[in-house]
Amino acid sequence: MTTRRHFLHAAAAALTLPFAAHAQERRFTPRPAGWRTFELTTRVTPAMAQGAHQVWVPIPSVNSDWQRSLESSYSTNGQARRVTDSVDGAQMLQVVFDAGVAQPFVEVTSRVQTRDRATDWTQRTPAREDAATLAHWTRPTALIPTDGIVRETALKAVGDARTDDAKVRRIYDWVVANSFREPTVRGCGEGDIKTLLETGDLGGKCADINALFVGLCRAAGVPARDVYGLRLAPSAFGYKELGSGSANLKGSQHCRAEVFLKAHGWVAMDPADVAKVMRQETPEWIKTVQHPVVAPVYRGLYGGWEGNWVAYNTAHDVALPGSKLGKLGFLMYPVAEDKQGRFDSYAPDDFKYTISAREIKA
Repeated sequence: MTTRRHFLHAAAAALTLPFAAHAQERRFTPRPAGWRTFELTTRVTPAMAQGAHQVWVPIPSVNSDWQRSLESSYSTNGQARRVTDSVDGAQMLQVVFDAGVAQPFVEVTSRVQTRDRATDWTQRTPAREDAATLAHWTRPTALIPTDGIVRETALKAVGDARTDDAKVRRIYDWVVANSFREPTVRGCGEGDIKTLLETGDLGGKCADINALFVGLCRAAGVPARDVYGLRLAPSAFGYKELGSGSANLKGSQHCRAEVFLKAHGWVAMDPADVAKVMRQETPEWIKTVQHPVVAPVYRGLYGGWEGNWVAYNTAHDVALPGSKLGKLGFLMYPVAEDKQGRFDSYAPDDFKYTISAREIKA
């Protein structure tokens, strides 16, 4: 534990140290422009032998100035219905298969339009959002509490900052400095931020690191939320880790984050991808935002992200309609259950699902 904490203090210091660059700085400059259209297909063929079972497939349900969730269709040999999480509005297709179905399948096809995001920090326009909505996005959840060690950490991170934008800037920098990408974590991680902070081991993936950012923002009084989705296409800026070039996207899930700032409205954030670039895009794992590969991503993902990604939802503590089991921390993967329990969504080859996407040119 001593070694880990020493590493964290050193990492925090490294955030501000100059880096003697031996290479030209890369470019990462997402800019809102034209829309891109994608067709996303998820096919689940559960190989289950425990009698009747059911499947839930997430459907894009976010509509904003950076995403349009268009039509969705499906085919299946089960009994299907489109359902919605009653709290955060996450949409999904629920399919129930009878025990006699020899080769169960469901295929869901959705069409979405996406585009880059970037905040113009020079323009301060008071944003409107109703009080109940903002309160909803400061609430604690099962995996993102806002009291105890989470609040203590948030207060230390923000220090003497008083405005919401100053608090978020400090929290973003604290998360980038103190967390790190841990490739051995399964899937996208669990997002249990209390355990991360109590153990002092802040290694994880996007569902861990961005949940930590969201939780610290909420504990500091700033509305924030995770946005759960999927990488669809390669990055236009040449970053291998910030896109997906695979034909099968079953391992391309990625969550991002948003915060609400009074002068800008909902703003994009992604400290987890800064950590990913630090760990996996540099030949040596140098934990400093001054690195010429890291620096543009560190700047660009504070207030923006690239539109090669689709958002499914912003839901936490998801109760799957028809399930007799407990809530999910989040819904970003297909889910299946049979009489013996819930299957491991992080094991797509055992669970038997594939995800693909194609861009539709105008």
